[in-house]
Amino acid sequence: MKEHFGCPVQATSNTIAGKWKVLAVWHLSFRPHRFSELRALLPGVSEKVLTSQLKELARDGIIRRHDANEIPPRVDYSLTPAGNELVTIMEAMCRWGSKHLGVPPTLPPRPASESLESDAAGLGNIEADVRVKSAGDGSRPKVSVARAS
Repeated sequence: MKEHFGCPVQATSNTIAGKWKVLAVWHLSFRPHRFSELRALLPGVSEKVLTSQLKELARDGIIRRHDANEIPPRVDYSLTPAGNELVTIMEAMCRWGSKHLGVPPTLPPRPASESLESDAAGLGNIEADVRVKSAGDGSRPKVSVARAS
């Protein structure tokens, strides 16, 4: 785990610090995906980098890796309960980014029924349009949020 200096906010930020982690978590918030499906959803990501970032997310308890032990090999990824809680925080961060940084949403929002109520964070229900856009040129993806209508 990256250094967090005893700060839970820094520790949380570290879990999604990575060029493709936010996008991967966002796509997994809709449903489980196979490795090949995630790679197709993240244009420009290499197999090596995606593998590494998925391993880090699994190590941090954000996603679950399920090896079906089939031929051909089949590995599915899904969010853990902690990962679902993190998505709620990401929705709030995206709403903040849209409001204060003027970054418009670029990805479809999760249905309101999939937005989770935050417990100890005291955030309540957060409904937001979260958009993450990959430039496709290897540059950092852009994340944005707007209030859900």
